[in-house]
Amino acid sequence: MAGPAALLSVSDRTGIESLASALQQYGYALYGTSGTAAHLRAAGLPCEDVEALTGFPPLCDGRVKTLHPKIFAGILADRTRAQHLADLAQYDIPPFAVVAVNLYPFEEAVRRPGASEAEIVEQIDIGGVTLLRAAAKNYAHVAVLSDPQQYAGYTTALARGGSSLEERRVWATAAFARCERYDAAIAAHFAGAADLDLPDTLRMQLTRAARLRYGENPQTRAAFYLGPNAMRLPKQLSGKTLSYNNLLDLDSCLRLLAPIEAPLGFPAGVVRHAVAAAIVKHTVPCGLAARANVHDAVVAALGADPISAFGGIVACGAEVDEATADVLASRFLEVVAAPSFSPAALERLQKKKNLRLLEFDASLPTALLEAGKVRSALGGILVEHPDPSAPPDAWTVMTEIAPTREQWRDLLFGFGAVRQVKSNAAVVISDEVTLGVCGGQTNRVAAVELACERAGDGVRGAVLATDGFFPFADGLEAAIRAGISAVIAPSGSVRDAEVIEAARNADIALVFAARRYFLH
Repeated sequence: MAGPAALLSVSDRTGIESLASALQQYGYALYGTSGTAAHLRAAGLPCEDVEALTGFPPLCDGRVKTLHPKIFAGILADRTRAQHLADLAQYDIPPFAVVAVNLYPFEEAVRRPGASEAEIVEQIDIGGVTLLRAAAKNYAHVAVLSDPQQYAGYTTALARGGSSLEERRVWATAAFARCERYDAAIAAHFAGAADLDLPDTLRMQLTRAARLRYGENPQTRAAFYLGPNAMRLPKQLSGKTLSYNNLLDLDSCLRLLAPIEAPLGFPAGVVRHAVAAAIVKHTVPCGLAARANVHDAVVAALGADPISAFGGIVACGAEVDEATADVLASRFLEVVAAPSFSPAALERLQKKKNLRLLEFDASLPTALLEAGKVRSALGGILVEHPDPSAPPDAWTVMTEIAPTREQWRDLLFGFGAVRQVKSNAAVVISDEVTLGVCGGQTNRVAAVELACERAGDGVRGAVLATDGFFPFADGLEAAIRAGISAVIAPSGSVRDAEVIEAARNADIALVFAARRYFLH
């Protein structure tokens, strides 16, 4: 039987020269489809075109290159069966020990603006998928590499004498998963190319990103999985292993740091503080503040509700410096997350061995708000995405008294905060600091009353944000009695006129938003 051979057919040529060079070094005969073979020869590496083996040139404008018995017998032959080996010898077929294939970029073609249907269809790979499936089926004898990131692991295996059965099974699993994702993208396109985010059939291919200490409770085992297009997880710098509850709280905390876009009707020139810090407990914000620097923002956020902040999750919108680290180290906290930590801050905080320190990409908070959501209910799941065709939010002053510039700033800050609080939700804000946060109530009057009560003496002259409209005037009247001076709430109640009249009679500013932001 001939010596080992490798079949290389890649549209993404990242790392292919290094892989081919290693294969040549260890005595592999190299075969490649026309483009890949030419690329390797140009790099000074000997590589035969597959047509030298099949006896056929690429046919039908390259649609048919590898679909031939001499290719697939060389991949699928069971090296432990005498008849299979005899077939290879009789027809002079090399036994392929490794198949490196990546597929035509169909997904990229679908996303490319202006791509025609003919151009998209042309990017449906036939031979590549078949090669991957054949090599993955025969993983007992063949290593299948479907991603350039696998090349380094394979060349390392070559150096120690060859890949193990376990390694080949892992690569085979990845190849089958790649084919599944590829076919799902094609099926989604044909089901309705304009609605790829909400296909008729939803297929999810998730990869384990981290083992967790436990899920929601310590008596459970859990892991966290991400999809192929998921955002990069924050990097853990120190501390205990994360639990799912930590991740859930972190998600809520980071969303609070996303910049708040001013709606239509918001006055120009309102000055907002540049740096935010957020504290979350059980997914509920218990401290959110914006200041000129991270130290002052953290101090203000911690001071908003010190009792609730105990054992909470803190996220900072800028690098944590040593002075901020001193403040954070003086509290019991589960997680501190930031885009970066100064060396002195990192040294200070790492002394608290159980404190988890996480470093996240500065773009992550905004990316979380813009990404789709998947949630479960009744054994099924909801998939929702922000609708790019939805009209923007628009704010309208409904009273003769308009908010001051400081109130406008706080109303915007508060509306950004309240959308991250479970409905029914109400938030009291003063000087871009949350003083009272209340969520998860079954009636809006109670939400307002509890938020105002938690704000203490600071409620007088503060502003209030609520995530939904006031169904009656009583909710607004509760805010007025507490001393609130301005309110932002969505419109939409059949009694909006009564609510507006109550605000006018109390001489407070009432602003209606066009959008609501319920969180369940």
